Amino acid sequence: MSKISRFTSKVVQLAKNAVGGRGEVAAPERGGGFAEYAVVSLHCLRVYLEKSYREALDLLSEMPHILGEIGLEAADLPHHSTLVKWFDRIKTALWRVLLRLSAQLHDPSGHAAIDATFFDRENASKHYCRRTNYRVQTLKTTALVDTENHAILDVHCTTEKTHDTQLGWQVARRNTGDLASLAADKGYDWMELREKLREEGVRPLIKHREFRPIDHAHNARIDGPLYRKRAMCESVFSTIKRTLGDAVRARTWYGEFRELVLMCAV
Repeated sequence: MSKISRFTSKVVQLAKNAVGGRGEVAAPERGGGFAEYAVVSLHCLRVYLEKSYREALDLLSEMPHILGEIGLEAADLPHHSTLVKWFDRIKTALWRVLLRLSAQLHDPSGHAAIDATFFDRENASKHYCRRTNYRVQTLKTTALVDTENHAILDVHCTTEKTHDTQLGWQVARRNTGDLASLAADKGYDWMELREKLREEGVRPLIKHREFRPIDHAHNARIDGPLYRKRAMCESVFSTIKRTLGDAVRARTWYGEFRELVLMCAV
């Protein structure tokens, strides 16, 4: 079985679990629409193949075996504009469920790291930017990564200048039940964040900014094997940007967020 065939098989399984559509027929019948899991699978393949909507559908039309995994034939493939509209129609909650299910394919270790990076917001033209007041050119993305299996557990995106400490707690509190420890760099140095994590039973491995001798002592105690695996976050970001690109192409804010969640799941 080829790599793309294994990927498609797993994607279809996860998509069915995410939408709850196991008994639904993938292709439209008697004027009906596509099964939601089929559309989700097509979007995952589009990202995996690193193609535009039009190019991805043209390529898939020459892959009957791959389409068969989804339950489609070449004649069933939608127009690329239909796939674009479906992407805007599918709720963000479903993409989050897909991300969570993809992380569960690996055995969770309970040890995670959090970090942030920036993705470019690709725009069509200067005229488009002026017309839509599209001024912020980057998207700040914060990810929670399992340090053992490199699975992305959660992701948060913003165009605002929110401090890392606030974003860190926002992401961490959604996942405290699954964590034993959380590692982060000095950008997340906030005593209240450490106290909140301890209250939830999570060991904070967050280095202090060094202003006093006691800060050096705290950092020396933290600097162990678990903390050093914090760099796995940077490795995951590097892999995403190297394989899937460092820019999001959706034209709306919610579309850009959904695109990034989908990239992380893939």
